[in-house]
Amino acid sequence: MPAYVIVQVKVNEPVEYEVYKSLTPASIDAYGGRFIVRGAAAETLEGSWAPGRLVVVEFPDKATAQAWWDSEEYAPAKAIRQRTAETEMILVDGFIPAWP
Repeated sequence: MPAYVIVQVKVNEPVEYEVYKSLTPASIDAYGGRFIVRGAAAETLEGSWAPGRLVVVEFPDKATAQAWWDSEEYAPAKAIRQRTAETEMILVDGFIPAWP
């Protein structure tokens, strides 16, 4: 079952964050992941949630997503993100409908 890493990011150091953005795709690709949403503007339809930068990454399953997050490949980029931005990040199982 696919799994999704959903991230809300407030970038505090935009220049250095660009380095993070350039390093991350290769690490995601190495774990079979793909960007579904990458920093596109969000429009609030209900409630008060107004994320600045929103990212959604799809992985083949939860274990693979966790392995990516813990990986040596992602570690250098993760260190940059943690230093240059405030991040909320969750991992959630996807959904496979019962119908064809």
